[in-house]
Amino acid sequence: MISPQIAVLIPCYNESTTLTSVINDFKYQLPHATIYVYDNASTDNSVEIAKAADAHVKHVSLRGKGQVVRRMFADIEADIYVMVDGDATYDAAYVHQAIDLLQNNSLDMVVCKRNPNGGHSFRPGHALGNRCFTKTVNLLFGHQFNDIFSGYRIFSRRFIKSFPAISQGFEIETEMTIHALQLGIPSAEIETPYQERPPGSTSKLHTITDGLRILRTVLLLFLYIRPMVFFGLLFAIFACTSILLGGPIIIHFIQTGFVPRLPTAILATSLGLLASLSLVCGIILDSVSRSRLEIKRCWYLMAASRAPIH
Repeated sequence: MISPQIAVLIPCYNESTTLTSVINDFKYQLPHATIYVYDNASTDNSVEIAKAADAHVKHVSLRGKGQVVRRMFADIEADIYVMVDGDATYDAAYVHQAIDLLQNNSLDMVVCKRNPNGGHSFRPGHALGNRCFTKTVNLLFGHQFNDIFSGYRIFSRRFIKSFPAISQGFEIETEMTIHALQLGIPSAEIETPYQERPPGSTSKLHTITDGLRILRTVLLLFLYIRPMVFFGLLFAIFACTSILLGGPIIIHFIQTGFVPRLPTAILATSLGLLASLSLVCGIILDSVSRSRLEIKRCWYLMAASRAPIH
C-alpha cells in the first residue's frame, strides 16, 4: 500500500511567537509530511524561524490571506493537504482523525470545528460574528457547517485543484465553504479544541472591516450562485407594491373611464416595469449561473484524474 503524499500548508504573517511550535507539532504528528510556510511579507523574523525549523518557505508579496491560499493551492502538489493557521491555536493531534475521516469516507474537505478551550479563545466580537455569518451562510446556501471560519482544514487534491479562490483576505474560508455547498462536495466536520493565543501573539483579523468584507463576499456569491432567488425576491416586492398602488386606480378607470392620482399611476407603472425587468434578469442570470456550475463541476471531476491513493 502506497502512503499518500501529505502537505501541511501554513499561511504566515508576523507569527514569530508561535510558528516554531506549529511546525514542530505537525512534524511530530506527520513525520513524512512536507511542511510549507507561505510568508505574506512579515515584518518580524517569521521567515528565519520557519527556515530554522526546516520548513519550505515561499514568499507572497500581495497582502491578504486569500492571496496566500490561492498561491499555495496553485503551487503545491500532494494527495492530502492540511491547512492550518500559524498562531498555535489549533491542536495538531487531531490531524490523524481528520485525515482518516477524509480517506475512509472519500471526502474532499474536513473542517475542524473550533471548540473554545478557555474563556479568551474567541474575542466577543469574533464569536458573535462567527455565529451570525454561519447561520446566514447555512440559510442562503443550505445547512452543513457549524464553523465556516475555521482555519484548520484537510482537503483532497480534487478540492484544491478545482477551487477558484477569488477572495483576497480572511473571507477565503467563507468562499471555500460556499464552494463546497454549491457543488455538493462531500465534506464533514470534526470538533477540535481551540486554544487561546499565547502571550505576544495577536489576531490579524479586524472585526469591523474584515466582517464587512466577509458580508460583501457572502452577498455577492449569493447573487452569483442563486440569482433567481435574489431577483425573484425583487420581482415579488416590486410586483406586489405595483398591484397595491395601481389596483384601485385600474378599478376606478374601469368604472369611470378616468385615471385619478396620475403620479401614483406613473409610480405603479414604473414598479411594474421594474418587476418585469427583475424577473427577466433572474431568468437570464440563472441560466448563466447553471452554466458556471456545470463548468465548475467539470473542473472538479477533471481534478480527480490523478489516481487516488488507497
